Amino acid sequence: MSLIPLRIGKLEVPLPIIQGGMAVRISLSPLAAAVANEGGIGLIGVSGMDVQEMVEEIRKAKWLSRGVIGINVMVAVSQFSELVKAAIREKIDLIVAGAGFSREAFGWAKEAGIPFIPIVSSLKAALLAERCGADAVIVEGKEAGGHLGTEKSLFSILPDIIKALKIPVIAAGGILKGKDIWRALSAGAKGVQIGTRFAASFESSAHKTWKETYLKARPEDIVLINSPVGMIGRAIRTLFVEEILKGKAPKPINYKRCVKCLKYCQKDYCIIDALTLAQQGDIERGLVFSGERVGEINEILPVKKIIKNLLAEVKIYQSGVNEVCQEG
Repeated sequence: MSLIPLRIGKLEVPLPIIQGGMAVRISLSPLAAAVANEGGIGLIGVSGMDVQEMVEEIRKAKWLSRGVIGINVMVAVSQFSELVKAAIREKIDLIVAGAGFSREAFGWAKEAGIPFIPIVSSLKAALLAERCGADAVIVEGKEAGGHLGTEKSLFSILPDIIKALKIPVIAAGGILKGKDIWRALSAGAKGVQIGTRFAASFESSAHKTWKETYLKARPEDIVLINSPVGMIGRAIRTLFVEEILKGKAPKPINYKRCVKCLKYCQKDYCIIDALTLAQQGDIERGLVFSGERVGEINEILPVKKIIKNLLAEVKIYQSGVNEVCQEG
């Protein structure tokens, strides 16, 4: 099985790989452009940004790459509509939306001729997205990092969704190696989304200490926490995360300082502050989201090398399977 180009609406990319749009300021223009330059889809994680910052990142990414550049935005952020409409004005190639559902956004994107791709974690949500006009769906299992929409594994929910939908289905959550790509495509997915492996790249905008935290993480360090967004999140254990788990995370002292980044916030702690501190290198007071399998990453690599390794692994695994089939 060779890798077939990924087609979403009028878009076609040579490599059926979407880079996860990781906020806050992990997936910026350098990472998105690097993935796009290798033939995949690069995403800028815009949650936590204002409109002007997002616009600047989109323009930088387009300057750095002639490939396909999109945004990833949480429906839960208060500036969701402003961000999406501004991205449309900038002629972004596609929009990926998670952590909520916005019927209006389908119409905005369709009118502009821009593919709109919701992240879903159930057959019900996938069918609703297709009815609303989604150009594709990203199906994300529990193995993913950040905010989670299910307690079920990717490959327990993926087959039924692939069977039921007519639009392209992209597999996400725990896609870390070539074997995972091969398995997802063999199951009928048209592409995969990879976040954690690209977060641990040279082009990722995370601080060096943030990336080193990935390399040091062990399976017992990966925990589930409650997010003020109202969802479960997967993160690496830090002193701050320990406080969250104990229900003792410091609450925002002065709500006048609150930038109201979310439409709804439980105010257990300030997630934007925690993610920003970690991205800047203050790990102990910060929040580091990661996928379930982060412990399998043992080095920081450039995007080009990561993709080269993934494709080589796909080829090796594919060859091995073909040999077994021929022998049988």
